[in-house]
Amino acid sequence: MTIRRVPLLFVSLVAAVALVATGCSAEADPTTATTAPPPADSVAGVTVPDAFTAITVIPIGNAPLPFRGSDGKYHVVYDLQLTNATAEPATLERIEVVDGLKPTKIIASFSGAALVDTTCTFGDCNRLRSLPAGYVDTAVIAPQESRVLFIDFTLDSLDDVPTALLHHLYGTGAASPAFGTPGPIDYLTTPVAISTETVPVIAPPLRGDNWIALNGCCEPGFPHRSSVMSVNGKLNNSQRFAIDWKRTNDAGEFYSGDKTSNESYVDYGTEILAVADGTVVSILDGMEANAPGTLPAHNPELAAKLTVENVDGNHVVLDIGGGVYAMYAHMISGSLTVKPGDKVTEGQVIGKLGNTGNANASHLHFQLMDGPSLLEADSLPYEFKSFDYDGQVDPSAIADADDYLSGTFLQGKLPKSESRTLELPLNLAIVDFP
Repeated sequence: MTIRRVPLLFVSLVAAVALVATGCSAEADPTTATTAPPPADSVAGVTVPDAFTAITVIPIGNAPLPFRGSDGKYHVVYDLQLTNATAEPATLERIEVVDGLKPTKIIASFSGAALVDTTCTFGDCNRLRSLPAGYVDTAVIAPQESRVLFIDFTLDSLDDVPTALLHHLYGTGAASPAFGTPGPIDYLTTPVAISTETVPVIAPPLRGDNWIALNGCCEPGFPHRSSVMSVNGKLNNSQRFAIDWKRTNDAGEFYSGDKTSNESYVDYGTEILAVADGTVVSILDGMEANAPGTLPAHNPELAAKLTVENVDGNHVVLDIGGGVYAMYAHMISGSLTVKPGDKVTEGQVIGKLGNTGNANASHLHFQLMDGPSLLEADSLPYEFKSFDYDGQVDPSAIADADDYLSGTFLQGKLPKSESRTLELPLNLAIVDFP
């Protein structure tokens, strides 16, 4: 199966798997018995019917935190690990996300092309992946094998978001512990609580017009939504809500002149800003610029030099309080103006946009996460205080572009920009920052 890679691939790392624990206790004395604590994987008010489950389901990362996107809708985004825990093949034909307190209420449903489609390059397709996140050509899960499943859906109002979710699986697989001939499977499993945390609200990391949210949330056809990695003994995704910010000129071009020169790119050298008051946790500086048009991970000689520490290129991690960390990647060597321990204020220049690490063209990779380590942290959604929304880039234009991102990309720009507050620009949004 061949599915074309979308340009500007940047793969870093991680998230935190929610562990499912079970326990047993000795027979209790009825005169002294106390109420047993709920199972570690339980969610208040949610009942999971007992059933033999050929395909087990475990959440990857923390409880999903709903946020408002630039489409005006509220998005719920998370990942699941599916494992065929039997000796017989299992096939996932459909998975429904249902209200955990009202299991007959279907919130979202995924089947057919949404799970696997070898002809699809982007959009609502290919959500079912091998580990850690490679494409597959069938919804069959072989015995003792696992898959990743990317879940996301939208609701019109925050009031419509359930307090908890359940997952209804349909397909074929072993119907009992006897592992007999595969038959129909149909069961509810794996409660997931919706986070009640507050969505972080930040200032923009850049200034100026014609910024495009490359590789943004939420469908899995583009990085970073599907950048699950196997690190620290678990599957993680710290990039689930990351954006590669890249700027065009007024003609819609990412560069003018010599495409092999970093200085020809409109965004190269742009000042990068602190999105909130905070403290510098870590930096990396001194990595030289890449030549445009070549992704180091796809060049054996360059790939051999990539490590967990330098895949992001020159970068900065800020602690902006409340357990939230901001990460900026691919900056110009020597442009960083901060060091670990420095206090920064919102809007302060911390460096300049470049093309270092695993990048094939200049851009700012920006993300929020719940810890300082790219290996341990889970990705966090966020909303900007304000920006002007200018329309959308056609995803076909990006998918069909060469590795220099040649061409023009503002055909979907609105006649007049729209002022927005408390929203996250979604994939390929055209944005003006004040």
